[in-house]
Amino acid sequence: MRVEGQLGDEVVTIKATSIARRLHGKSHYGKMYEDRLQLSLIEAAYLMERGKLKLMKDDDEVSPEEFISLLGERGLYSKYLVYRDLRNRGYIVKTGFKYGAEFRLYERGGAPGRTHSAYLVRVISENDTIHALDFSSYVRVAHGVNKKLLMAFLDDEEDITYYLVDWIRP
Repeated sequence: MRVEGQLGDEVVTIKATSIARRLHGKSHYGKMYEDRLQLSLIEAAYLMERGKLKLMKDDDEVSPEEFISLLGERGLYSKYLVYRDLRNRGYIVKTGFKYGAEFRLYERGGAPGRTHSAYLVRVISENDTIHALDFSSYVRVAHGVNKKLLMAFLDDEEDITYYLVDWIRP
């Protein structure tokens, strides 16, 4: 089953069909409104790659290559790679924006509205510099909202290494 979505500036919008409701209700993609499902660009790229989304910009179809290029231009490609990897591993991944992270991650079997997310995910390129104060703030925020911090390091070959960071008291 393939659903058609309309590319906007920051989101992809899908009419509230039974397929759209199933994508949200069963697989927890996007945010459901009465008349539409709203996906992030990263969620849309994942569904497009899996053959579940036909993406349109006005009346023209957007190719997967064009869309991946757009993600790169907007600085979202590395985040997409981590999102895809976590989704492929069976996790539910939602935005972590309000926590200052790229994503919130639910344990397998957990879901929004049923359980709380267990992790905050930060995406770091192997070429990025992390300052000690920034790292400390990532850990402090995660601990403060009762979550663990998962650092996703992406290398130049697009391989991802995950490190679980937890707050401990000596």
